[in-house]
Amino acid sequence: MLRPIPHPLAVAIFAGMLQIPAQAALNAVDPGPYNLANGNFAGWYQDSHGRTLDLCLTKAVSSRVAGAPGAPAYMCTLLPTPGVFDDTQPIAFPTNFPDEAFWFTADAAIVDAARGIDLSYGTAIEAAFAAEEPVEGDQVSFARVRIRVDVPTAGTYVVTHPYGVEVFDVPAGGRRAINMTRDIGIAGAGDFSGALKGDVGPFLRSVNGPYTEGSERFIGDPNLDERVTGSPFNTNFVRIEGPGGIDLRTELFSISGKLSDVALPTPLMPQRTTYSRRTENGDLHAQQDVFVMAPPPPAAVTLTSQTPNLNLTEANGTGAWYAQSVLNPNVPTTLVLTADNSVAIPTSSLTTANLPLTDLVTITQAEYHLSTGQLTLVASTSDETSPPALTAHTGNGTLLGNLSGNGAVKTLSTSLSPIPPAKVQVTSANGGSDSEDVVLVP
Repeated sequence: MLRPIPHPLAVAIFAGMLQIPAQAALNAVDPGPYNLANGNFAGWYQDSHGRTLDLCLTKAVSSRVAGAPGAPAYMCTLLPTPGVFDDTQPIAFPTNFPDEAFWFTADAAIVDAARGIDLSYGTAIEAAFAAEEPVEGDQVSFARVRIRVDVPTAGTYVVTHPYGVEVFDVPAGGRRAINMTRDIGIAGAGDFSGALKGDVGPFLRSVNGPYTEGSERFIGDPNLDERVTGSPFNTNFVRIEGPGGIDLRTELFSISGKLSDVALPTPLMPQRTTYSRRTENGDLHAQQDVFVMAPPPPAAVTLTSQTPNLNLTEANGTGAWYAQSVLNPNVPTTLVLTADNSVAIPTSSLTTANLPLTDLVTITQAEYHLSTGQLTLVASTSDETSPPALTAHTGNGTLLGNLSGNGAVKTLSTSLSPIPPAKVQVTSANGGSDSEDVVLVP
């Protein structure tokens, strides 16, 4: 289903591609120690919605779909490989162990012969081996997004999927004219943290699940095509748009993933905690803005460091939470937030996070004049009533100096030669910062 060609760790892109950035949303990975039953791979991954999936090696079969002779309807994606893994025999590392195994898979297809479109989509959190066959010390994991499409003509094609949007400039139509595999997270053997930085997560799951087979529970049945939920962008579908009015989509996926029994804290991933204040007609206007990622409702996220406590709100099921307090902060200060997902996942414990409250720094100008070697910076702080000092550095950390000005907007002009900085960063004495690419002008 997801077998790499020609190498399990290869990334093949045969069409010119522009990726519109996706959002990674895995929260944690089993830190070890690891055991032979799992091939010395990490036992589990947890996503930002609090769901934790074990490496899926069980031979439980679907009670909804009958298997065929020699092809059981496994609830895990188990791929027999002659001479490497015989699924009719007990799993044992390294003598009879899958050369590919999965914590999570999601697959979809769009076929329209009349329009000349044949699309396959696959995404996974995958376990594999650097030298392809099970060998101790070669264990790796990665987050995969794979898109392969037969298209009728050259042109620009846009594929929207649960974890992002891909734009392909295809020079000629044909079989697999779009052929993209993006594997993120392959690190040194035994380091499974790289997949946390990939494009995959939260885990998609069947709207009809979870499914129970014996004592084990699963987020989907890979033997069925079903509607799903869990996309961080609410794009729980695959859609392709292209020349000549091509616009096709599917909302049906086959999903595999075994829910873990491990008890973990509720994910709470800070995004931004900033304040602003200004005086208008003699009146002070202050606000504190809090953005975090956490499991969507029925989870609850609360700002507990003020009285009364302030509940954050979540609007669209993606796990993006927000709240605004109108209290005037006494900086420096720390906000205390709690996240509780025990209603959805009873084994999930309360998480408390202490987050620094900072001002919001915005760089509005970063220009380097090639003719004079002069760098000009303009930046502002959101604290207009007590503007803190602002300091500039190059992208590699070299000090440029303090910005000047009595108000919230401050400037810096300095000579740099012979090479301009690619980026600059402005930091505030109250903790805020902003980075920008330097614009080169004559």
